[in-house]
Amino acid sequence: MKYPFTCFSLSKIIWSMGQKKNPHAQALGSLGGSARAEKLSSAKLSKIASEGGKARARKLSAARLSEIARKAVAARERKRAQVKKGG
Repeated sequence: MKYPFTCFSLSKIIWSMGQKKNPHAQALGSLGGSARAEKLSSAKLSKIASEGGKARARKLSAARLSEIARKAVAARERKRAQVKKGG
């Protein structure tokens, strides 16, 4: 039995399928997420967000985490300086 696709052409097709996202599916997905979020309490939303942040932190290297923390501290200091100037 002969197959119309070679391994290379089939893998190229599969790869290109993953590159293009269906905008209709994206819209439906975000609607579903929004509808679910409306039903959750603020405490539950905070817990979910916290879990996401922790998962992201586990993926990052120590150097990248440190860089993000330094930028956060610098942003807080800039904000405090602006408040002092204005007030």
